[in-house]
Amino acid sequence: MEVNGVSMSFLLDTGVEDSILFSLDETDEVRFSQVEKIKIKGLGSNNSFEGFKSNHNKVSINTYTDLNHAIYLVLDQNINISAQVGFPVNGIIGYHFFENNLVKINYANKKITVYNTTSKALKGIKKHFVEQPIELIQNKPYITCQAYFEDEYKPVATKLLLDTGNSDALWFFKQSDDKIVIPKSNIDDYLGRGFSGDVFGKRGKIKALQINNFKFSNPLASFPDTLSTTNVDKNIGRGGSIGSDIIRRFTLVLDYKSNRVYLKKNSQFDDPFNINMSGIEIQHKGLQWISEGYEENPTINNNFYNSNGDKMANNFKYKFELKPIYVITSIRKNSPGDSAGLQKEDVIVKIDGKNGYNFSLQQINELLKSEEGKIVEFEIERKGKIMKFKIQLKDVLE
Repeated sequence: MEVNGVSMSFLLDTGVEDSILFSLDETDEVRFSQVEKIKIKGLGSNNSFEGFKSNHNKVSINTYTDLNHAIYLVLDQNINISAQVGFPVNGIIGYHFFENNLVKINYANKKITVYNTTSKALKGIKKHFVEQPIELIQNKPYITCQAYFEDEYKPVATKLLLDTGNSDALWFFKQSDDKIVIPKSNIDDYLGRGFSGDVFGKRGKIKALQINNFKFSNPLASFPDTLSTTNVDKNIGRGGSIGSDIIRRFTLVLDYKSNRVYLKKNSQFDDPFNINMSGIEIQHKGLQWISEGYEENPTINNNFYNSNGDKMANNFKYKFELKPIYVITSIRKNSPGDSAGLQKEDVIVKIDGKNGYNFSLQQINELLKSEEGKIVEFEIERKGKIMKFKIQLKDVLE
């Protein structure tokens, strides 16, 4: 989208109220008006940090335009989700994109549709989608679901934030309700990074989760520790969050004006809920120049000869391209990665014999969730030394 005429990449996040800009390319020059200094605090274990608020900004996405958009500026390298998603992200846009629009998110087709004519669009949507009430609290959408923790026949009605910005399936705040029970089979894990710091807690699989007439068996759930959730508003009865590992299984239409979400399951609905079975977390840590050979105007067999009958060299040249650098940022204790000897800050050189920079971060994460018992080979650089490791993926929650 464009912010005051400059093209940028934003995460569309129902879990935030305001738009936040936390990184700019060096070549970008963006003008902001009416800037004031503020304090910001979010999910995580650290204290509040300094930011700025700017009003009356122009935001454009294709034919959609908002001429009075407020943006919070947090230009801090430590608050940068590009490393976690593996491609450049300048900021987050939330409630103010949805408040006056009917918005459809189609995960299977990777498309977002903003409808100009709401009444006409809703007629078709209501025929093919399941209608579910939502509650807007502090400009965020909440949905009441039935969570099955210890007993698959005794559901617990739980109010959960519908959070497209959370990559996990489910988060539950144990301290909010004594009926929320952490599964007996669980692990201590790094859950991610919030705006106020790293978030740790436990992971496990609950018996089931039901949203309207849609039911998921054995979904993966995270239970952040109490220190990480001290900033979550307790007086609204929030029990946790539904993240994108469940939301992506639907095509959904958000209608904030009518306090409704419309759901239709897609081809990803029955995908299994898999945990990272390596125990290592990998993030994008910048770019590197890589030289790659290529042939210019290649011909069959490259049979070129000079006047003496000697074969000439072919038109083989080199080009330089920017490629990603991937680094191990955390390792779960006693995990396969830990047992194999991998360490935090190891730089990924190769995975299964292929150059690490030819993978996307999503491909790496999918590989580490792919198949219990699978052997994955890593070649890493540690303090200038190249080392090789083999790890065997293991599902510790089964």
